[in-house]
Order: sequence, then C-alpha cells, then structure tokens
Amino acid sequence: MNVSFEGIGQWCATFSGTELPEGSVVKVSGAGEVSACEAGDAFCGAVAAGKKDACTVQLGGFVTVGYSGTVAPAIGYTALEADGEGGVKAVEAAAGGTDGTESSAAGTSAAAAGRSYWVVDRDETAKTVTILL
Repeated sequence: MNVSFEGIGQWCATFSGTELPEGSVVKVSGAGEVSACEAGDAFCGAVAAGKKDACTVQLGGFVTVGYSGTVAPAIGYTALEADGEGGVKAVEAAAGGTDGTESSAAGTSAAAAGRSYWVVDRDETAKTVTILL
C-alpha cells in the first residue's frame, strides 16, 4: 500500500519575491514579500510555484521538503530550522543549557532556534521529509 499526504490541508498565498525554486522553504522578508532562508532561519512555508517576480507559497498542510545535516529529522514532533540551501535541518540539542529547555533532532522540544513540526514521513535516500506546516 502506498501512503500519500499530498494536498491534505494545503493552503497557499501569493507573495512578491525573486524567482525561488519550487519546494524551497522561505521566510517573510517584507510587506507581501518572501525570500530564501539563511541557515538557522525560521521558515513560514515552502514554494509551491514560482515565476520571475512572484511565487505561491504553501503555508499550511503537508509538504515534502529536502533536508540536510548528519542526523535525519526524527519522525514525530521535531524542531526544524532552515538549512540555508532551500531545505530544513533538525535543530541539534543544546549542550548544557541552563534554562532547562533543549531542542533535539530526536524531536521533543523546539527552543529558541527552531520550531516544532510534525514529521510524518522521511526518505533517507532522497533526503526528504514530509512535514505539517
């Protein structure tokens, strides 16, 4: 049996912005404008379609995006941030934090650096994850 999350809960908005590759994660960079994320940025969605001066950004629902890093994002709620290459990466555990919070690739909590997303599928060969925005 094949499993598909495509289109479930999907909603999009059109923003101005330079031509961005489909599937890349983006951030709001101005009034009605998005841009590519730098490494460590929080992201608002993924480009569903792009043209020269505008793009449609998926802001909700399930989306499949690329990931990088030495540790694949864990299945379940996982702290993620932009990797600076159009994809995401798992937020690594804070070493010896004094505030009692920590973020981890194992997926328990999203502290200051990342936001927690529900990872429902992972393809370690293609280096992609399906997440709920």
